[in-house]
Amino acid sequence: MTAIPSFTGDANPYGGGDPYADYRTADFPFTHHADLADRRLGAGVIAANDEFFAQRENLLVPERAEFDPEHFGHKGKIMDGWETRRRRGASAGHPWPTADDHDWALIRLGAPGVVRGIVVDTAHFRGNYPQAVSIEGTSVAGSPSPEELLADDVKWTTLVPRTPVGGHAANGFAVDVEQRFTHLRVNQHPDGGIARLRVYGEVVPDPKWLAALGTFDVVALENGGGVEDASDLFYSPATNTIQPGRSRKMDDGWETRRRRDQGNDWIRYRLAEQSEIRAIEIDTAYLKGNSAGWASVSVKDGDAGEWREILPRTRLQPDTNHRFVLPEPAVGTHARVDIYPDGGISRLRLHGSLTAEGAARLTARHQELGG
Repeated sequence: MTAIPSFTGDANPYGGGDPYADYRTADFPFTHHADLADRRLGAGVIAANDEFFAQRENLLVPERAEFDPEHFGHKGKIMDGWETRRRRGASAGHPWPTADDHDWALIRLGAPGVVRGIVVDTAHFRGNYPQAVSIEGTSVAGSPSPEELLADDVKWTTLVPRTPVGGHAANGFAVDVEQRFTHLRVNQHPDGGIARLRVYGEVVPDPKWLAALGTFDVVALENGGGVEDASDLFYSPATNTIQPGRSRKMDDGWETRRRRDQGNDWIRYRLAEQSEIRAIEIDTAYLKGNSAGWASVSVKDGDAGEWREILPRTRLQPDTNHRFVLPEPAVGTHARVDIYPDGGISRLRLHGSLTAEGAARLTARHQELGG
């Protein structure tokens, strides 16, 4: 577990103007992974011991935190984050909180998986951020209640040890625990506020669930698919294309800058495991004057496999969901969508099922990670 030490310490009081002018952040090495705590995947803050000043649910809001210096309510300054009241000691003779005093929030990950890094963002919490944070993880099947998660028989594993954090900063922690987690417990010592929480990692789906589904989207983020690389991320992340549901606005898809050459743009994906693909959907919802003109889809089997085209270059219409049934199933572990010449798509769906080899490998990994 590694903190980014340059972002511990005090923040300056707000001096007016752009509230992000002196915000401290960095390019963390793990943010290319999916956010397992994304609400679009079903994540939620299911409990907290205190949320007197600001609600716990703010932790997982996808947009960055906002700050209005004039926004006050009956309880005080209204902050865009999770903020608890000030802790006090037991008596006038000892008015300070003890070393063990802390506040906590329980996070249900939207997709269980291996955590590779966590960002505890204290944006706009300048004099009211926690002195330190610690984060633990557990794996509990089903849909446990907060009371069940807090029971004495639940084992919690430390992902981030108690570590000082800075105010008005993105505090990043690399995590190297090779286990599959379903829930996190975020602790702030002794009290204070956190604006946002991001939990970056690799989705590890339940192979029994996928087997019960039979045919499913083998590239979907929630089923263990992922984006490996893309030619252009100027306007939006390529991971948007494998999020659940249909896009609800233009920036909920993938859009590239305008090309001024004779090339084309593309995204390369890793499937849930080796799969047999039988049908394809390419959706351009809300991309009306900027959708891709044409698209093709290719697959390969294994890292060293050869790419082979399974959907030839095909004309796309704006704001339309395009469906294609393949003439024969295509087996592979990776997929690639090429768009011509530029523009965007909102979603890619590859419908199929795991091969016997893919199901066996996924089951073995699930067991190795404690699933």
